[in-house]
Amino acid sequence: MLDATKTINGTFCTMYHEGQWLTNVTSAEATVEINKEEIPRAGTRWIGHKQTSLTGSGSMTGYKVTNELAKRIGQIADDSQAAFVTELIMKIDDPENNDGKTRIRLKGVQFDSIPLLNYEVNSIVEQETPFTFSGFEYLD
Repeated sequence: MLDATKTINGTFCTMYHEGQWLTNVTSAEATVEINKEEIPRAGTRWIGHKQTSLTGSGSMTGYKVTNELAKRIGQIADDSQAAFVTELIMKIDDPENNDGKTRIRLKGVQFDSIPLLNYEVNSIVEQETPFTFSGFEYLD
């Protein structure tokens, strides 16, 4: 039977960039898609599959507090600068579940768009920042 106290509470999940806790991030996700090629086989109607590549993608959503990250992502718009490539660390640290504690380092993070500005009158400004990554590592 499921021990309800062992379910992960998102309150204890955090995101870090360059060692700094991004306290404004309220939700995040990262997924690796396994890409496959179909392999027709003789003597059967069943199609086989061969894993050929991996694609890492994710996003983080949070409160707009500064323009620092947007400016770093936006440096690609200056033809004299390279694209901003970085690493992120996602952490689960629910005190009620030691087995679920996890730290994952996302490598080669590149953002998909430059978050310039969005707002709605009488609302806290939030922004979603989608990204791709080219590797990951469990740190725990």
